[in-house]
Amino acid sequence: MFDKNNKLRHSISLAAVLALSGLSATAWADAYEDAAKKWIGSEFKPSTLTEAQQLEELKWFIKAAEPFRGMKINVVSETLTTHEYESKVLAKAFSEITGIKLTHDLLQEGDVVEKLQTQMQSDKNIYDGWVNDSDLIGTHFRYGKTESITDLMANEGKDFTSPTLDIKDFIGISFTTAPDGKVYQLPDQQFANLYWFRADWFERPELKAKFKEKYGYDLGVPVNWSAYEDIAKFFSEDVKEIDGKRVYGHMDYGKKDPSLGWRFTDAWFSMAGGGDKGLPNGLPVDEWGIRVEDCHPVGSSVTRGGDTNGPAAVFATQKYVDWMKAYAPPEAAGMTFSESGPVP
Repeated sequence: MFDKNNKLRHSISLAAVLALSGLSATAWADAYEDAAKKWIGSEFKPSTLTEAQQLEELKWFIKAAEPFRGMKINVVSETLTTHEYESKVLAKAFSEITGIKLTHDLLQEGDVVEKLQTQMQSDKNIYDGWVNDSDLIGTHFRYGKTESITDLMANEGKDFTSPTLDIKDFIGISFTTAPDGKVYQLPDQQFANLYWFRADWFERPELKAKFKEKYGYDLGVPVNWSAYEDIAKFFSEDVKEIDGKRVYGHMDYGKKDPSLGWRFTDAWFSMAGGGDKGLPNGLPVDEWGIRVEDCHPVGSSVTRGGDTNGPAAVFATQKYVDWMKAYAPPEAAGMTFSESGPVP
């Protein structure tokens, strides 16, 4: 997301950069191309493109960046492993290949949202670009404080839009497209609901036989809630110990924390069917159980067409409580998302 009030600006002209450096434009171009070759050879692989195709694409970036060399751009995202890579590796590569000084800060999710809110309300620039949740698409659309990527690419950013950019190729582009049909964010990374399990435990003959005898079906990745509960109960109550260590069949977290909120909205409610069926969901009820009309939240309770207190949400919340108490390690109740993740 780009700040609408901080469009492409020159902090220092190309001529000044060249004068200060004493290098010719050709020498600068060669230096940036050498940087591109270095990154292609050391980091940008494997790739669907050949090295020649990669270099050709990066040559376009080098050329397009000429008017902005020496400019400083500041972007921010929450602290996730994906964004740490962007901050430590990709930002450095971009700076070396284009000559534009890119700084990518990492903050906690709540701090990112707070600073974003401050910038929108004060119109004072804090960051030039933001990597924030696509859940904010409604905010960006309604407030009019965000530069539409669609408009940017069609107008002042036209000459600086990569000819190889394929918007339709982005997974999740529907979630970053507002009701006006314009794209306000490009999907960067996505969460998936995963089932983590010890495959070596699931392959132990004695455990497989014991599970089959008790439940009547093979021990394996569960395909529904009842199978998940069977496995959680089996390891927590029947197996109890493996190789001299106490084991559990379930892991979660329960400490009061912002992460606990989206534990329900992003995972439990959606897995229980809190949102409308089909892709994308959210038309009109999203996975949080909130009903939306024209990108505006208009009701969350069942009486107002929402589902936050509907059967799916109630079922999911009860299972969360029951499984935490019965099948998870006792310390899980006092953990946050960041603390519980490394445990499995």
